[in-house]
Amino acid sequence: MSFKIINEDITNLEVDAIVNAANTSLKMGGGVCGAIFKAAGAKKLQEACDKLAPIKTGESIITDGFDLKTKYIIHTAGPIYDPNNPAISKKYLENSYKNSLKLAKENNVNSLAFPLISAGIYGYPYKEAIAVAQDIINRFLSENDMEIYLTIIDINLYNLAKSV
Repeated sequence: MSFKIINEDITNLEVDAIVNAANTSLKMGGGVCGAIFKAAGAKKLQEACDKLAPIKTGESIITDGFDLKTKYIIHTAGPIYDPNNPAISKKYLENSYKNSLKLAKENNVNSLAFPLISAGIYGYPYKEAIAVAQDIINRFLSENDMEIYLTIIDINLYNLAKSV
């Protein structure tokens, strides 16, 4: 279908599923993770995550969307960027996108929104994180039919993503 980079709050989107940039313990964190937990109903979402935790870096799991407008939340543990081993960091980041897309497909998701995984406190360089997201999503869309959004709330990062 389509892939769009948008400058919107992921918690307000009316899509079948959103992706949460989670930690491996699936605990409420800061940034996009914290915003998703708050909007979904932190207590209910944490209880659901606790039943599925922990996950490994690059893995993904799925929960209900609870109080969000979305049916599902796909939680993926992106890598903490390692400047001494960027190839491993890239492999884990690719797996986060691939495993999230696989779960979305298995659950008949027609529209999906991603944040820019690992680009916040996990330190992944923005241009490289954007390139990985675009590459994996475009490869998936070459063989699958889904509406996919990459949501970037920071206007400077959004403009950077549009130029990459």
